[in-house]
Amino acid sequence: MNSINLNAETIALYAKQLRLPSFNRFEDVIRQLDKNKSYEHFLIELLKLESLSRMESSQKRKINAAKFPYIKTFDELDLSRYEHVSEAYFHELSTCDFVSKRQNVVMIGNTGRGKTHCSIALGIKACMQGMNVKFYTAANLSNELIEAMEYKRLLKLEKQLDKADLLIIDEMSYLTFNRHQSELLFKVVADRAEKRSVIVSTNLKFSEWTTLFENETMVAALVDRLTFRSHVLNMNGTSYRSEHSEEHQ
Repeated sequence: MNSINLNAETIALYAKQLRLPSFNRFEDVIRQLDKNKSYEHFLIELLKLESLSRMESSQKRKINAAKFPYIKTFDELDLSRYEHVSEAYFHELSTCDFVSKRQNVVMIGNTGRGKTHCSIALGIKACMQGMNVKFYTAANLSNELIEAMEYKRLLKLEKQLDKADLLIIDEMSYLTFNRHQSELLFKVVADRAEKRSVIVSTNLKFSEWTTLFENETMVAALVDRLTFRSHVLNMNGTSYRSEHSEEHQ
């Protein structure tokens, strides 16, 4: 084995031991580096490469852990079609400052208006910034809470939810919650008040939430907690899916 191959093997060994896999790409850095640059510049470029690689890996792990049903971004959505919410407002939300400020986002609009799309897009943005995100439909979250309670895992689940910087509860509108489900959902939202952020999407006006929950007093308290220091978006309008299907007929 010649000395160049031996050096490469040695670097690969140390890179593995020190968990610095990007250092195996040292030859790429050498080729791209100006010949007049110092050893310090070479080391800086290697460290930049490793830092970028770690950041990308972390982002992928956070996106996978969020359990999004699919990946959506704002680039795939025509934000100019919303009559009551400006493009600038969406872009402001996409900075995820609302998560840092522990604020909530409530999206209200009829079916096919891209509420789930926007929720996921904001969740992806948060993951890219290193935040912990969890995505649930309201039905899945309530069922998971009930199951956890039955199997005495509720405290563990609540702790997991509490660790999420951003909790997304999608489709708060398609089923009626019984007393146990209502109480558990309420507790999750109430525990996050002013401490962590929530995104909720719904087809129903707040006054119609009494059709979802048995206890009207709880509905008032839930709405109060969700809307305090929150961004409430009116996303009503013509269904995007309907428009899209008509264009292809």
